Amino acid sequence: MRNDPHVEDGVRLQKVISQAGVASRRHAEKLIISGRVKVDGNIVRTLGIRVDPSVQTIHVDGNQIMLDTKSLTIALNKPAGVVSTMDDPDGRPCLAEFVEQYNQRLYHVGRLDTDTAGLILLTNDGELSHRLMHPSWEVPKTYVATVHGEVPRGLGRKLARGITLEDGPVKVEDFQITDHYGEMTLVQLTLHEGRNRIVRRIMDHVGFPVIELVRTQFGPVHIGRLHSGVTRRIEGPVLQELYRAVNL
Repeated sequence: MRNDPHVEDGVRLQKVISQAGVASRRHAEKLIISGRVKVDGNIVRTLGIRVDPSVQTIHVDGNQIMLDTKSLTIALNKPAGVVSTMDDPDGRPCLAEFVEQYNQRLYHVGRLDTDTAGLILLTNDGELSHRLMHPSWEVPKTYVATVHGEVPRGLGRKLARGITLEDGPVKVEDFQITDHYGEMTLVQLTLHEGRNRIVRRIMDHVGFPVIELVRTQFGPVHIGRLHSGVTRRIEGPVLQELYRAVNL
C-alpha cells in the first residue's frame, strides 16, 4: 500500500472522480475535504493531490470508481440466430462478429441460447465475468417473452413460490403480464438463475411455451434503445453499479 498516493505527473483527484461520473468536480472537492475518498487505501483530504487511475485504486464512500481505460465492458443486443460463443466451428454467426472494432480479447458473460435475442455482456475483465456468472452473487436478469396461450393472473404467485424442473427448483423474482393478443400473451420475468434455457423451460413447465424471448436487463444494465446487432460501452455509474453487484 502506498503511504503517499500523490503522483507528480498524474491527474487531479477531483477531476478523476468527476470523469468517472460520481460527482461534479465541485462536489468531488467537498467529498475529498470531508474524508470520503481513499486512494490506495489512504484517506485523502488534499485538493491538490494528483493520481494515476490506471494503476491506483480509488474509492468514494467505500465504492471503487472505474476509470481504467484498459478495462472494457460492453453491452450487445444479440440478434436471434447468433451463437453465444466467440467462435463457431460450424460457421454460424457468433458474438465475435459484433465486437471486432474493439480489438480486445473479450469474455462473454454467460450465454443466451441461439433463438433468444437481447442483452448480453462482454468484458476483458475475467474476474468480473466469472462473478457475474456465478450463482452465489444472484445478479438479476429480466426477460420479455411472447408465449402461447392466455396466462392467468395467478401464475406469478405460483412462480414466486417456486417450481421444480428436471435439474432442480427455481423461483421467479418478479412476473408481470404486459399484454395479451389473440392466442398469445406478453410476459416479463425477472430471476437470478442462469441455467440453460431456463425461461423457456419454466414457461413450458407451466403450460405456456415461449414463441419469442428477449433479455432486456442484466443487473443494473438495461438494453434501452440499443438496436439489434449494436454494441455500446458500459461506463460511469452503471459500470460502478455492475462492479458493486459482485463486490468488486
